[in-house]
Amino acid sequence: MSTMKFCRECNNILYPKEDREQKILLFACRNCDHQEVADNNCVYRNEVHHSIGERTQVLQDVAADPTLPRTKSVRCAVCNHPEAVFFQATSRGEEGMTLFFVCCNPSCGHRWRD
Repeated sequence: MSTMKFCRECNNILYPKEDREQKILLFACRNCDHQEVADNNCVYRNEVHHSIGERTQVLQDVAADPTLPRTKSVRCAVCNHPEAVFFQATSRGEEGMTLFFVCCNPSCGHRWRD
């Protein structure tokens, strides 16, 4: 099992980098010029895939996010609560941005888009 490597100079993560001239694998810092030769030629890639349920939970949690803008100019169609948070994101299969709203009523959490 491989562990993450960190820069000795600035403590940022080191990323794998190929030295084509010397034909060796290096670990390099993207913040400073520190590089070190890899002790193992295996590079692991970890891809995280979220289930539909996990994505739903993330959307419900945004109502409590203090960094998101809030509006009182819309009302929830489910519970009639007068406040919602909103954010922009891309929708599946669409190129443009979509405006999403999430009801601020903790017992509701209804989501809709404009």
